Amino acid sequence: MASAATSVRDVILRDGTTLRLRPPIADDTEALIEFLNGLSRESVYYRFHGFPTVNEKLVSAFVEPDWHESGHLVGELGGRIIALASYVRLRDPAAAEVAFLVADEFQRRGIGTRLLEQLAERAGAVGIERFLAEVLAENSQMLHVFEAVGFASTRTLESGTVEVEFRIAPTETYLERVDERDHLAAVASLRPFFAPSSVAVLGASRRAESIGGQLFRNIIAGEFEGVAYPVNPAGDAVAGVRGYRSVGELPETPDLVVVCLPARHVLAGVEDALRRGTRAICVISAGFAEIGEEGRTRQDELLALLRAHGGRLVGPNCLGLAVSAPRLNATFGPRALPPGPVAFSSQSGALGLALLERANERGIGLSAFVSIGNKADVSSNDLLEYWEDDPDTGLIALYLESFGNPRRFGRIARRVARKKPILAMKSGTTKTGARAASSHTAALAGSEAAVEALFHQAGVIRAETLEELIDAAALLAAQPLPAGHRVGVLTNAGGLGILCADACEASGLELPSLTAETEAALRELLPAEASVANPVDMLGSATGVTYEQVVPVVLADPNVDAVIALFVPPVVAGAEEIASAIGRAVAGADGKPVLASLIAEGEPPAVEGVTNFPYPESAARALGLAASRAAWLRRPAGSVPELDGVDTGRARAVVDGALADESDAWLTAEQVRELLIAYGIPVVPERVAETVDDAVAAATELGLPVVVKSAVPGAHKTETGGIALGLASEDEVREAAGRIGIPVLVQPMLEGSAELLAGIVQDPMFGPLVAFGPGGVFAELIGQAEFRIAPLTDVDAEELVNGGKAGELVHGFRGQPAADESALTDLLHRLSRLGDDFHEVAELDLNPVIASPDGCVAVDARVRVSRVEPQARPKTW
Repeated sequence: MASAATSVRDVILRDGTTLRLRPPIADDTEALIEFLNGLSRESVYYRFHGFPTVNEKLVSAFVEPDWHESGHLVGELGGRIIALASYVRLRDPAAAEVAFLVADEFQRRGIGTRLLEQLAERAGAVGIERFLAEVLAENSQMLHVFEAVGFASTRTLESGTVEVEFRIAPTETYLERVDERDHLAAVASLRPFFAPSSVAVLGASRRAESIGGQLFRNIIAGEFEGVAYPVNPAGDAVAGVRGYRSVGELPETPDLVVVCLPARHVLAGVEDALRRGTRAICVISAGFAEIGEEGRTRQDELLALLRAHGGRLVGPNCLGLAVSAPRLNATFGPRALPPGPVAFSSQSGALGLALLERANERGIGLSAFVSIGNKADVSSNDLLEYWEDDPDTGLIALYLESFGNPRRFGRIARRVARKKPILAMKSGTTKTGARAASSHTAALAGSEAAVEALFHQAGVIRAETLEELIDAAALLAAQPLPAGHRVGVLTNAGGLGILCADACEASGLELPSLTAETEAALRELLPAEASVANPVDMLGSATGVTYEQVVPVVLADPNVDAVIALFVPPVVAGAEEIASAIGRAVAGADGKPVLASLIAEGEPPAVEGVTNFPYPESAARALGLAASRAAWLRRPAGSVPELDGVDTGRARAVVDGALADESDAWLTAEQVRELLIAYGIPVVPERVAETVDDAVAAATELGLPVVVKSAVPGAHKTETGGIALGLASEDEVREAAGRIGIPVLVQPMLEGSAELLAGIVQDPMFGPLVAFGPGGVFAELIGQAEFRIAPLTDVDAEELVNGGKAGELVHGFRGQPAADESALTDLLHRLSRLGDDFHEVAELDLNPVIASPDGCVAVDARVRVSRVEPQARPKTW
């Protein structure tokens, strides 16, 4: 089923301990015997319903699983096997018997549940649909595991034995249970990083200019509320603090160990800390995956060492971490964190330093900063889990260069963003990252489309630049969200107001007309030459008193959701005066955000209760991001609908048949039709003609006029001249079939109110992307297709159907009748389910889909299938 490398799975337990699971091999025989012999009589009896002789013959059934007829996993911790789980296929090939065992001292930590999750995933991959287990009635602990895992189960009691049966397809309820377990476990595992009472620094040096020396001194200078220990080979004191030669010599087990050693010494130092009992390790040192194959091997060994002892790792190759609450600055950056509500994670140490400097300049306070470096273990996903419940964190900011598990990121972020804003800056998403593609759908997709879809669906606010990230963080951390996109702008310089208005429009904001009452009030306050339209130009004669009087009037306008106040120094007033006046004026802002751009020499003055920006454009962009978040929060969460009429077995036969002798293939017309029908996707009646006479006969049967097109798998019909439309006679059909070349498809000529494109493309990182946009020959010329990551919720599908250029066509363009929206959303849900069920469907193109007021139908379809190589991603959370 999978290689040994991809068979390894790392899971996380409810106490925060990590555990590596793998298939047992022949060399594990003695260890398995030792494991079974170490169990209590009660555990053995519950598992085997008796007391079998523990020998090589017994354990031989558990080693070297083929994963088709049987599957087995062992869990290792501290160098020994502590758990064993198995499934064995029954006479009914869709069912398997499942059982598991956990060493007595490790029970009640969630190991059985994690074993069951992993067995279900692997069994499902080989066509097993149900698990059965025979459990002694008094074995309440195992019965609880089957109940808690999240699968809907049935129980039958007979002769003191309970037979438990459940389907193992991952339902939404099951996934929610897994998410809940992951969340609680991840938070527990990260607590020592964020709330340590003791920290040891390996490589703390007497030399202040060294990384270890600087980092330890930063901990001391930051007045860490716990105990800090310097560790170096000589046991030298550092910054007046007694030193130690190893972690083993310390008077206590440190909660957190920060490693600043040369790469070749890191593993030995980390092992010393793990053996002492530390579970939280931060490796500053470089020389790992970032340097190539040698470093990648060293990083794999480091992670395996962590897993062998159940630990967690930040880094390697990182700047460190800092947390405001315990006053911990375990970085080699130049300054401690100013305390505040923003938690920041950066995959780049240098950019992290730059952001810390800018945050300090803007007065943005941070609850925590984590440089994740190579993110061999702890990633932004983990940090989102922790910060979700952190009372000191009100906003999360991320700098991302790559995703380890983007679909998992999306599930977590979608949940967290309902509670706290998530700001992200993502690099490396240019179109050059997309491979050359043959279908319209794939050509329109790419890594940038995937990132945009991910962030949109998850409610992540995307900043394009570091400046935008800082600006948006400053606004979101200090101001309420706007109720809408309507902005009132007031200025003492008309040109400045126009610049701001243009920037607002570019940021998705609008400048509405002010009410007659507001304009009347403004005329009483301003000179006759002033403009009381939006933007309000108070003229260069405006003083602090003017701003103090005008700002509340504009704020009170019911057409305004936010206000941007602009100022450029004239002769009559200074920036300090204006800042004070605006601060007094916003005391009654009534929940509306107020932004300012006070252009002055030197540092712009701070404005009480107002977020200040260096330029009007900066204020507009930040407000646009805040308004987008507010709109997303108003958007219903949505749910993935259940679909009827789906036959996965029928579809599996098509996919497996196409890939029986090839690793990559375009489906034939017959195979495409069979696959689409299996998922209830409406398709046009058609006939495949192997001769010209067959084409004429098919046209007569279907009824003229007809369409004749090439039936060559994967062909671009328009580009190659492989299609003829509106053929009204047998002679026209005969001529077209001869010109195009046999075999051909013959279809009735259909018309509708809109031609649309719908499709799937599998992204190697993000999984299936569902596309929807204008179709026909202009699909790529017009572009404007939008993407969402499967599985689609009802809200996702409705947004695709009603948004962008496609939405204009659906709603009826230039007098055309509106198309059937429900039929189109149903089509997208079926494509989403197909792409999610079959990652082998690499590209699927329905172009065009003819939409009409009473339904829709795909009149041309191209599908490419490809074997899926298992990804070597051990981490399961």
